[in-house]
Amino acid sequence: MNVSALSPASIRNHHSSDLNAEERERIRAKSALFAPPSAQLEDGRRDLVGLSREELTAELEAIGEKAFRAKQVWHWLYHQGVTEFSRMSSIARPLQEKLAERFVIGRPSVSTEQTSTDDTRKWLFRFRDGQEAETVYIPDRREDRGAVCLSSQVGCTLSCTFCHTGTQKLVRNLGSAEIVGQFMAARDSYDEWPSPKGDTPRLLSTIVLMGMGEPLYNYDNIAKAMKIIMDGEGIGLSRRRITLSTSGVVPMMDRCGEELGINLAVSLHAVRDDLRDEIVPLNRKYPIEAVLEACRRYPAASNARRITFEYIMLRGVNDSEAEAHELVRLIRGIPAKVNLIPFNPWPGSDFRPSTREQLAKFAAIIMDAGFASPIRTPRGRDILAACGQLKTASERLRRRDQTEDVFPTSPA
Repeated sequence: MNVSALSPASIRNHHSSDLNAEERERIRAKSALFAPPSAQLEDGRRDLVGLSREELTAELEAIGEKAFRAKQVWHWLYHQGVTEFSRMSSIARPLQEKLAERFVIGRPSVSTEQTSTDDTRKWLFRFRDGQEAETVYIPDRREDRGAVCLSSQVGCTLSCTFCHTGTQKLVRNLGSAEIVGQFMAARDSYDEWPSPKGDTPRLLSTIVLMGMGEPLYNYDNIAKAMKIIMDGEGIGLSRRRITLSTSGVVPMMDRCGEELGINLAVSLHAVRDDLRDEIVPLNRKYPIEAVLEACRRYPAASNARRITFEYIMLRGVNDSEAEAHELVRLIRGIPAKVNLIPFNPWPGSDFRPSTREQLAKFAAIIMDAGFASPIRTPRGRDILAACGQLKTASERLRRRDQTEDVFPTSPA
């Protein structure tokens, strides 16, 4: 079957396992063209961050160490957050030196760090090859905790017209070390690794994969990173505290539900295919009906763990009362809530945010139908850290033509 030649109608009506398998393989193969750099440094040492437990064990066995050493190193890497082997006090000095000769404990470097007037913090992280991506911490004002918004790619391939990140073409995927490293570096910034007194605050309590890029177009690295973060003997973050946001890469939504079972958020933003084709071009490949069917199949969806539909409110574009009623009709029967997101302006955009009055009317219709419909309070606008505002200077290195050929936003 030539999957790339399938029409939207074919994808809408055909969800066989064979189709999913072929489509997933196509996505995997094309993602490989934008693979991150090797974990091997120029001096021959290997970065241990981002390795699975099995890979870490294999690396240590290859230098003549017992498997139990991997458990020790894992604890120091992910539970204690050390960046130097000399701080691994349960490991003898000769082995510390042996490890330092062969391995490193990586972190992305901080190019810039900004803190908003509302305490939102944004980092521009630089990776070993000079590429950069942004990460944001959003504190919860009601509690002493908050969410870390991680990026999955340098740039983005989706070109959503309301999104600043979407104006930056895809450069490459982030590796598992770079994804985990964002969270670890954010913990470094807040000095949140366990203290000897056991009184370390848990500020960074939640992860949202909502930064730069489409996570499901970099699924293998995302999955590996999240399994590391969820490991109970390391960072130990529950799958219930991790949310992946996608524009609707249908075959990979199924795989994410089967393998990770983390929370799902879907960037819907329109209730008609013609409009969504325009503002979320991926809709030309995976239309609204196909995306909603994938939501109905999502294994983790329940009344206790509802799917979040993200809906950016664009004045005069998608914010009428009629569209609110249609949104209710579309999601009926799905355990769901709807996050209404005021449009966050960015330089060069022609869109305007909906008025407060229209936001309230839209939200009331959804809430009257029995769905929670919070209006998201914009955070970090003054440092361009709010939803849809992330962008880096790395686009100067983009390969635009190749990107558009590899990840077309409409059926080939």
